[in-house]
Amino acid sequence: MYKEDKYSKENYSEEKYSEEKKEGFVLGIRTIVSLAFFTALYVVLERFLSINMWNMRIGFAFIALALSGMLYGPLAAGIVGAAGDILGMLLFPTGPYFPGFTLNAFLTGAVFGLFLHKKITTQRILGAVAVNQLVLSLFVQTLWISITYGAPYVALLPTRITQCLVLIPVQLIALQFLGKPLVTAVRKTQSV
Repeated sequence: MYKEDKYSKENYSEEKYSEEKKEGFVLGIRTIVSLAFFTALYVVLERFLSINMWNMRIGFAFIALALSGMLYGPLAAGIVGAAGDILGMLLFPTGPYFPGFTLNAFLTGAVFGLFLHKKITTQRILGAVAVNQLVLSLFVQTLWISITYGAPYVALLPTRITQCLVLIPVQLIALQFLGKPLVTAVRKTQSV
């Protein structure tokens, strides 16, 4: 027969929900909708509002990952990055699919979440941008591009360094001045 849902009104109070939320990651309807919004925003910013070449991409898709990381933590931001990469590739392909790019998108979101979820400071923003740009983008993403397109790794580095030199200050400035106000605005809309 029908087994009672442990989350029904009789069995699940707001207090229990709050206790579970403190213990770990709980997906509520608002969280799922917010993460879906950030995924869609990531796809739009990555595929339509960025400068794309086969070996370089300059844009603002990092904002969706950073905001989801600030609000929901590393796992949620990683999922937004991976889901956004897969959806973007399926709906608006710009080259061959390679799982390394999806892994990189997941790790980029996770790094933003690790650094910025609990506290948004200049040092944490600098750390997140440095890891994402100097480790994940410059070295790991370059490796994936080299494997996917068969281009020599060292030959790709000059354009990848140029991309990092452009994106590091853009990300630092954008996250420093937009991070806290956007998080505050999103939290206000969620409390309504």
